[in-house]
Amino acid sequence: MSNTKAILALLRSRAEGDDDAFFSIALQIAAAEARQGRRTTAEELRQEIEKARAQQSRGASVPIPFAHPRGSLEGLLEMREPRYKFKDVVLNDRLMTRFTDILRQQRRRDWLREHGKTPNRHLLFVGPPGSGKTMSAEAVAGELHLPLFIIRLEGLITRYMGETAAKLRLIFDETAKRRGIYLFDEFDAVGGQRTAVNDVAEMRRVLNSFLQFMEEGNSTDSVIICSTNHPSLLDRALLRRYDQVLEFDTPTSAQIKQLITANTAPMKIVAAKWTSIIHSAEGLSQSEIVRAADDAVKMAILDERKSVTTDDIVNRLQERHAMRTAFLDSESK
Repeated sequence: MSNTKAILALLRSRAEGDDDAFFSIALQIAAAEARQGRRTTAEELRQEIEKARAQQSRGASVPIPFAHPRGSLEGLLEMREPRYKFKDVVLNDRLMTRFTDILRQQRRRDWLREHGKTPNRHLLFVGPPGSGKTMSAEAVAGELHLPLFIIRLEGLITRYMGETAAKLRLIFDETAKRRGIYLFDEFDAVGGQRTAVNDVAEMRRVLNSFLQFMEEGNSTDSVIICSTNHPSLLDRALLRRYDQVLEFDTPTSAQIKQLITANTAPMKIVAAKWTSIIHSAEGLSQSEIVRAADDAVKMAILDERKSVTTDDIVNRLQERHAMRTAFLDSESK
């Protein structure tokens, strides 16, 4: 494409409000510059294009009107504006390294596609409840300046033959049209083993449909995240469909200290006895520790104090253990 034709095409796409075409033409210009040996100029163009795309995504803070080509998405997707980035999430170094790699691929996805490659976008999060899986999905959306769409399983799974698979088709069609982060939480409800004794033919068909949809190409490179507390329930055929399987653990001693320090700020912990605090927090999930720290701060505010004590935090952590025990006892009755 000559310079004059490229400029005309850019102006037409802008006048028509076709942002996808505008960015595509701009990337073609960047690629042409790279082929001519002007790699610095090409890289500057790509960086400006990514900035423009990110700015456009940040503007999507109002509910998005979904298209209805083959049915309604109402009740299937919940849009959530991301509140977190990875600076807000406490994860081990191994997990952070893998997330950094995923984000880098997504941010440079156009560069990868120019070389015939696609970024990793199918992710499986595995770990106990409250270990940071949902928060990490939100952080991925926050880092990429994309909306987070939560798939509502109560709207997805029905007892009518063929309807659940049809609704899955709608969701995957949307991922191909609208770039975003799509989270299937408690995914074992959909991805359970096809050989399970209590399985029914309809759910086997649903899983087969899901496996088929995961194999389809996607020009938007939307990220599909499936999260489960029970990986042993998942069908083995799913594993080869994921680009990354990320395992979340209960917090370490260092992570417990980081969580409590972050969630009691700006209040100070007077003469903190970290050995006692960490011992009291062992076995609790990230979310339980965060709630315990938050409760300690609330009580200090109501007492008109400007600091919290070790006892404040330990007592709240012990309450969380007691709540867990009470819940487990009620399940066993």
